[in-house]
Amino acid sequence: MPEFAVWAPLPKLVRVEVDGALHDMTVDDDGWWRADVDSASDARYGFVLDDDPAVLPDPRSPRQPDGVHERSQLWDASAAQWSDRQWAGRSIEGAVIYELHTGTFTPAGTFEAAIEKLDYLVDLGVDFVQLMPVNAFNGDHGWGYDGVLWYAVHEPYGGPDGLVRLIDAAHNRGLGVLIDAVFNHLGPSGNYLPKYGPYLSSVSNPWGEGINLAGPDADEVRRYIIDCALRWMRDFHADGLRLDAVHALVDNTAIHILEEMAAETDALSAVLGRPLSLIAESDLNDPRLITPRDRGGYGLTAQWDDDIHHAIHTAVSGERQGYYADFGSMAALATTLQNGYFHAGTYSSFRHRRHGRPLDKTLIPATRLTAYTCTHDQVGNRATGDRPSQNLDYGQLAIKAALALGSPYTAMLFMGEEWAASSPFQFFSSHTEPELAKATAEGRKAEFADHGWDADDIPDPQDPQTFLRSKLKWDEVDEGRHAELLAFYRGLIALRRDEPDMADPWLAHLVVDYDEDERWIVLRRGRIAIACNLSEQPVSVPVTGEVVLAWGDPDVGAHGTALPGHSVVVTRAA
Repeated sequence: MPEFAVWAPLPKLVRVEVDGALHDMTVDDDGWWRADVDSASDARYGFVLDDDPAVLPDPRSPRQPDGVHERSQLWDASAAQWSDRQWAGRSIEGAVIYELHTGTFTPAGTFEAAIEKLDYLVDLGVDFVQLMPVNAFNGDHGWGYDGVLWYAVHEPYGGPDGLVRLIDAAHNRGLGVLIDAVFNHLGPSGNYLPKYGPYLSSVSNPWGEGINLAGPDADEVRRYIIDCALRWMRDFHADGLRLDAVHALVDNTAIHILEEMAAETDALSAVLGRPLSLIAESDLNDPRLITPRDRGGYGLTAQWDDDIHHAIHTAVSGERQGYYADFGSMAALATTLQNGYFHAGTYSSFRHRRHGRPLDKTLIPATRLTAYTCTHDQVGNRATGDRPSQNLDYGQLAIKAALALGSPYTAMLFMGEEWAASSPFQFFSSHTEPELAKATAEGRKAEFADHGWDADDIPDPQDPQTFLRSKLKWDEVDEGRHAELLAFYRGLIALRRDEPDMADPWLAHLVVDYDEDERWIVLRRGRIAIACNLSEQPVSVPVTGEVVLAWGDPDVGAHGTALPGHSVVVTRAA
């Protein structure tokens, strides 16, 4: 007989409705209400609080078949059909990760359709698929960062059974799966948690009210978050999580929630017998996140590194607006590649203060930082969602790829970048409430109008065409220059896998040479040299040896290499 339970310290009376019938519940001193109710394994249910007749979804709902405002449905994780017993897992350190949005990765936009593309990803050479949030959110399509029922799987993607099939299929092809989890805020539609208990804090962040991590009754809120994190890895066999904007988790307790989550993740890893990884998104440049716990850190596996993105993107593209202002020089690019952070206790003109802290390169390997040239953020949060491929030539795209994939950092691609996808990735939503839909569209236009954009140029997030425009065009993969760039990406990924010197994770062993005026840079990793010419003019670089991979037509001689404009050469010394 299933037990229905909910933490609800605020209401004086809680009842559970199961398949249309109301049942009384008993409460303990900790605010947990419980009732044993004979019901079907797929029963619909919800909770009724005090004298309000509304039936609310379960905060820990395992399934929301009719959307986030409706009743929950039982789903038994132990009954899921798995065939991945041979999957031993692996850490993300040093791997190549492929970030994708389920709804726009394929024309159908479902987990089932994504399975059909897994063989392509295997052929590309990536090690992990990283899914943008798949938790339940309002509407049919959106980015997923406005989730409100964190335990449930977004039904239009295929629900929990569809996610099981996707992860099972990935594991059977040797691919790990990471899930993007958002624990720093809740979406504006379907958030009923405040009716149950003090889930929210008085501290706000750019996306709304913050989460109660340190106030009264915070212990149960923290448990709610950590149990959700563990659920993705235990019940759905995920190999780890990407943790969204952890700098917005305001926690002044002695044991930060990230440290607590990392410790419990390691404990679950020991039980399951396979590695589990936690990757933080943070703009703090704080090495504490990835410092081992026995050395005073939180012990997370890795951290997104926006400084690497900014240094590469600005040097190649020439963009210098906003938070790009301190980047763009070859010196900034070399400093960042050699040190992990550019801002490491140094002045940030964008923030108007000192920012960051130096990374201890003798303690923390480069593989604990993630390098990328594109992410959903760095594309989708541009005014029109334009990709680098819409602004740069193919040589410049090859340079960016070589610098990120040729570095010692854990690498990440954003879906479609490997073939210079022509489709944008725009900000889209499908709020069902007219007032919220209007506010979302007007807010987006106002945000970019403040930065000088014509409001008419900003796509309407609520327009279905904004979503449809963002879908990948898979027929491009085998076409002309798209196919050439894809082959170059495959070569770079194979280089990481096959060349022993490329596996060295220590920044102390990375040697970087550059010329500010001629705008070339060379990364030396043992016998491997990766030379890039960022200028339009041909240059001579001090690189010799056997050509392993190239973009352009380099002329390698006994005393150096002539590199055409916007080109790359990878050589191996004798």
